[in-house]
Amino acid sequence: MRFADIIGSEDIKKALVSMADTGRVAHAMLFYENEGCGALPLALAYVQYLNCPHRHDGDSCGECPVCNRISKLIYQDLHFIFPVNSGSKVQASARPTSETYLPLWRELVLKNPYFLESQLYETLGIENKSGNITVAEAKYILEKLSLTSVEDGYKCVLVWLPERMNAEAANRLLKVVEEPPGKTVFIFITHAPEKILQTISSRCQSFRVLPASKAEVGRVLSERFSLGGEEAAALANISGGSIGTALREAGETEEYSLYMDMFSDLLRGAHEKNLFSVLEVSEHIAALDSREKQKAFCSFSGDSLRKIYMVQQGMDAIANMRQQETAFFVSAAQWCSPSFCERILGQLDRASALIDRNVNARIVFCDLADRIFLSI
Repeated sequence: MRFADIIGSEDIKKALVSMADTGRVAHAMLFYENEGCGALPLALAYVQYLNCPHRHDGDSCGECPVCNRISKLIYQDLHFIFPVNSGSKVQASARPTSETYLPLWRELVLKNPYFLESQLYETLGIENKSGNITVAEAKYILEKLSLTSVEDGYKCVLVWLPERMNAEAANRLLKVVEEPPGKTVFIFITHAPEKILQTISSRCQSFRVLPASKAEVGRVLSERFSLGGEEAAALANISGGSIGTALREAGETEEYSLYMDMFSDLLRGAHEKNLFSVLEVSEHIAALDSREKQKAFCSFSGDSLRKIYMVQQGMDAIANMRQQETAFFVSAAQWCSPSFCERILGQLDRASALIDRNVNARIVFCDLADRIFLSI
């Protein structure tokens, strides 16, 4: 991947190019993004630029053997760490690490480098579990870094979602992140920097990867993923600046409709003071066939509450509503109390966190439904 292949983030590109050109390469970097906003392709473009022997005009050549291997994610000194767990695609007796799932990771990144966390888990076959970065991963990295470089360039360790790293693994890596071997670079990509062990994040040079503009999202969808102009514009309008979110919406229209039906039934039942209807919806949510889908419903509901709030504030034009759902959100904005959205948004975050901790889904969503019923 070359910088020229990435739309947006021009200031970060210039900073990364300057670091490489001057030889003042940070040994540890933290890219903070909203999910699906392009930190991964940006990091890969930087690794390619850093190691390309023929880079020029602020970009890698894209043609030499080094660029070719990095673009295919088979560069010997590029190591990937990402959240994993045991699942349907590994032996039951195995204790999987990132290396176990590396072929599936490569396939997903090459197809869509803007993927979301839930899409990774679906690809790995662990959608019913939470991914973790364990001490086994730290041992693997320490072993790899103790060996001589295979290529004549930088050893690069790319850690995707370090917030999923347990304390033991983080502490194992702390020393090598602080004082890595020569020509070694750590790149951390996070969606929740506040959850990363402070001793790790404080040793990194941080970059905030901002959400893309609607025009930029539309260009990526049209030029890279071959979506039609009208469809790309519609998806860009509801993406919140996340290319990954736009692509998910493009491929999951049926799932979006399911979440919309459940959310609207939940609010209508609460508005009509029909407790039985509200509890019935909570059972349907709890019956979704994976924890990732249950968490995705919470995220969808949070976005929907934001739309309702925007309508309440008279900002319909920037609420990013689809045409077919506008009537519902306008009506819901009239039903809901002024403080409803703020209160329930916090409860949705709480429900998602409880699901992540493997709390019984029926209890979680029954409680959430009760709170919505009482708050509306």
